[in-house]
Order: sequence, then C-alpha cells, then structure tokens
Amino acid sequence: MSTAFPRASATSGVTEYLKLVAQTVTTEVLRRIPQGSGTDYLYPLVRDYPSRGGKGFRPALLLLGCELFGGNPEDGLTTAVALELFHQFALVHDDIEDSSHTRRGQPALHRIHGIPLALNAGDALHSLVHATLLDNHETLGPELALRVHRHLSGVMDRTFEGQALDIGWVAQNRFPTREEYHAMIVRKTGWYSGRGPCQCGALIAGASTLELEGIGSFGEALGMGFQIRDDLLNLTADSEHQSPTSGAGGYGKERGGDFAEGKRTLIVIELLERLPASDAERVRNTLLTKPEQTRPEDIAWCIEKAEESGALDAVRKLCRKHAKNARRALKALPDAPARKQLAELSDYLALDRQS
Repeated sequence: MSTAFPRASATSGVTEYLKLVAQTVTTEVLRRIPQGSGTDYLYPLVRDYPSRGGKGFRPALLLLGCELFGGNPEDGLTTAVALELFHQFALVHDDIEDSSHTRRGQPALHRIHGIPLALNAGDALHSLVHATLLDNHETLGPELALRVHRHLSGVMDRTFEGQALDIGWVAQNRFPTREEYHAMIVRKTGWYSGRGPCQCGALIAGASTLELEGIGSFGEALGMGFQIRDDLLNLTADSEHQSPTSGAGGYGKERGGDFAEGKRTLIVIELLERLPASDAERVRNTLLTKPEQTRPEDIAWCIEKAEESGALDAVRKLCRKHAKNARRALKALPDAPARKQLAELSDYLALDRQS
C-alpha cells in the first residue's frame, strides 16, 4: 500500500486529509470499473460521475472512524470504495428522480445520454458496490466482512426509505410537517452521510457496542447538519458550473434548483410559516409547478423571500446546532488525531460558511 495513504496524524488539517482521501478512493473506484471494447453504452457512463471530482467526505468519515478506535485505516479502504460507489449510484438515480440539470458543474448524466442508459449505468454502479464488499472476506475475514456488508446494506435501506419520503411528497403534492421532515433526514443523510460511514469504520476497528453508539451519535448530527447546509447552498451558492472539491469548490448544481424541483426542505417549511397567506400560496404554486415550466423569476422571488423573512437565518442557526451536537458527541470519544480531524470536518460540513 502506498505511503501516501491518508492518515489523520500525517496531515496538517482536514482539507489536506480530504484531498488525500478523495484522490485515493477515486483512483480505486475507477480501477474497479471495467474497460474494454463493446461497452460504449455502459462503462464510459459508469466512469463519468466518479471522474468529475467530489469532496470524498463519506469515505473520510469511514477511515477516520476506523483510525479513531485504533484500527488500521488501510483495512477500511475496500469498504470506503464500496461506499463511494454507492454514492455515485445514488447521484445518478437522484438526478433522474429530481429532473436535475447539472451535477458537479456539468450536465447530469441522463441529460447527456437519456434516462434509460443513465439508469442502467446507475444499476451497474450498484452492482459494483456488492462486488467490492465481497473482497473484504479475504482481508477482514468472513465474519467481520459479513458484519460490514450487513451494516452497509442497512445504510442503503434507510437511504432508500428517506428518498422515498423526499420524492413522495413531491409526487403527492404534499408539504411535510417539521416532524416528518426530521424523520426523512434522519433516514437519508443522518445515516447515509454520517452514522453509517462512522460506525462502519469503527466496526472494522473492533469498537465496542458503546463506542459504536457514541460515534454513531456524532455521525448522525453531522449528517443532518450536512443536509441542511446542502439546502442552504442550493439557494445561496452561485457556483453551478464549478465542480465541488475537497475543502473548496462549488456546489455544482443549478442555484435554486430545489425550488424548481419542488423539494420540501426545512427552508420551505420555515418560509411557509413566516410569509403572509398570499405569498405562501405563491411559494406553494412554484413548488407544485413542473420543473421545466418553473419560471426563473419565481425561483428568484422565492430565494429573496427566504432571505427577507428570516427563514435562511433560522435554518443557519439549526445547522450550527447540529454542528454543536456533533462536537459534544466527539468529547466522549478517544482523544486521538482522528478526533481532531472529525472536529474540523464537523465545522467544514455543518456550518454554512459560504452563504
């Protein structure tokens, strides 16, 4: 294994660490995608999103979770690659489900190749997830490999449950309550972008049940904070044509796309509670309009009202609360270089510094 393998104690800060993780995991992801003749309609599409860059924070959480409890992070690389493959699969399908136009600063895969071929490429990525996890049987042993596989399968199940709520509300023209929204992001990003990766790394390190719960609490707070920050960036970051990178980079999707796609975010819940009836009705009508028929001036108006009404400030405050909860959970975990990186990562992901 390369001496440049990411280790918390060998990097100056979270930005450098994330860059190393992203480079290492992306190289392994691309290595696992087959190449050859007769696959023009599949593998070039499968390689597309992984080749566009990204922050790599989910694999970083997994590797740090392993290192935090005394494990060798190199033992977690295969699982980190599988997790990133699942992320790429989810992006392809999510873009189709949301009728998104861009991803990582470029046209979404289905906008280039059409929905059928994009769906098939996403399915191939999902197949690679399980093929990759099977390699753990040789490196981790069959018992631990099976535990890790079951754990990630559970993460995937909860992600699909959360996504079903997210897109179901749009399909049924429903506006969720705060409680319903909370239940959605716990399943979706609470697990997928936090608890799941953190606990998976800790599992590989041999953490106890109590330790798994501790790192899981940290990860859940972090993941939920990330979702809220993501929603904020969708309305405040003017970086549609920039690809997100580790420690910097753009949001990589169209500004205000959540309004065009009719997404029921916490910002929408706050906005509807704060606006007078006529303005709230205009927000609802904008969200209920089909994406291709949504007028840019309506999206701009909704963003303006979100700022003026204090909805964005309220959501920023909640974002900071999740970051604080993540920091609090970290205090009960081992005092190691990995904990310092996790603390920095919680600030980087959960605090809306770009809005």
